[in-house]
Amino acid sequence: MFNRADFVSDYDWKRFLKFSENLETPNIVINLHQIKQNFIKLQDSFPFAYIYYAIKSNPGDPVLKLLAELGSNFDVASIYELDKILSFNVHPDKLSYGNTIKKAKDIKYFYDKGVRMFATDSKDDLKNIAKYAPGSRIYVRMLVENSQTADWPLSRKFGCHPDMAYDLLVQAKNLGLTPYGVSFHVGSQQRDIGAWDDAIAKAKYLFSSLEEEEGIRLSMINMGGGFPAHYIQPTNELKDYASEITRYLHDDFGDELPMIILEPGRSLVGDCGILTSEIILISRKNNTALQRWVYQDAGKFNGLIETMDEAMKYPIVSEKDEDNAKEGEVIIAGPTCDSADIMYEDFKYKLPLTLKAGDKLYWLSTGAYTSSYASVEFNGFPPLKTYFME
Repeated sequence: MFNRADFVSDYDWKRFLKFSENLETPNIVINLHQIKQNFIKLQDSFPFAYIYYAIKSNPGDPVLKLLAELGSNFDVASIYELDKILSFNVHPDKLSYGNTIKKAKDIKYFYDKGVRMFATDSKDDLKNIAKYAPGSRIYVRMLVENSQTADWPLSRKFGCHPDMAYDLLVQAKNLGLTPYGVSFHVGSQQRDIGAWDDAIAKAKYLFSSLEEEEGIRLSMINMGGGFPAHYIQPTNELKDYASEITRYLHDDFGDELPMIILEPGRSLVGDCGILTSEIILISRKNNTALQRWVYQDAGKFNGLIETMDEAMKYPIVSEKDEDNAKEGEVIIAGPTCDSADIMYEDFKYKLPLTLKAGDKLYWLSTGAYTSSYASVEFNGFPPLKTYFME
């Protein structure tokens, strides 16, 4: 159904098959070399920006170690992520507490560890930061209301209206904090580059109005993530995102840009993982059913949660793929006793008719939000095993 070479080069595919041939399924193999190449490409595409890797997308120790060695900064969402990244001797000045939902004691924990940059989007959280992280730099996350063009929208839970962001930045100054900037996130796997245009314009409004009316001069825009990995649905290339977003910034801010922060996750690691599953059972629901049900040992609860509502459509190839192999439509489901554990039913995947129990499926572009989303032991199944290939 898919041309594997469009997603994984012949060289990397051969390396992967050799590396993974004796690994028990389900497992995921992360290509560290590809992550390095993606990081360098992102740096080259946005030479004026600071990269803060979103740890949550893939918190594997070898991934964090590699990115730390490459000089990355990090977006941290919890005290657990903080402890992990500090263990790689990353200086706290290179960290941002980007979660707007946080306990007061966790704010203090970050502050005591040396972190001085905090995100917020509410009055009570801002007061907690002023109390437990005095003098810190604050950036306020704005709502982005037109993010439905993203495959994984983030518009409802996080952020506040620009008018409220204005008030919070004024309040931050009055509380002895440093009103540092604003942030936004246009949605994960955002395929409409124009979504950044509106968000940057709102940031410009806040920069101008706060300086003119309150004497507050902001210094930074955190543009979040949103850059895509390569799944089934087509996207523009990173260079197209970079050229358009750079133009939007200069249109609004002229030649003197504020500090720009990017928080990539999916775009750095998504293309760098291959999840291998084993087919447990193939069945039909009646004697004349055209579609087969393909049950495999990986599902929504051990790595494939982003197939919820069939949001992320991963390229899937089998070990029986041949140029002229006859294929038929399938419904793909996981191994657990939960009726929600169906990955694809509406979107019509096709797999070879010769597939049988024991055969392997390879889920490409699964480096992001797979192992980190896996449950601990739903139905007793262990977390997804993750391996790292140099």
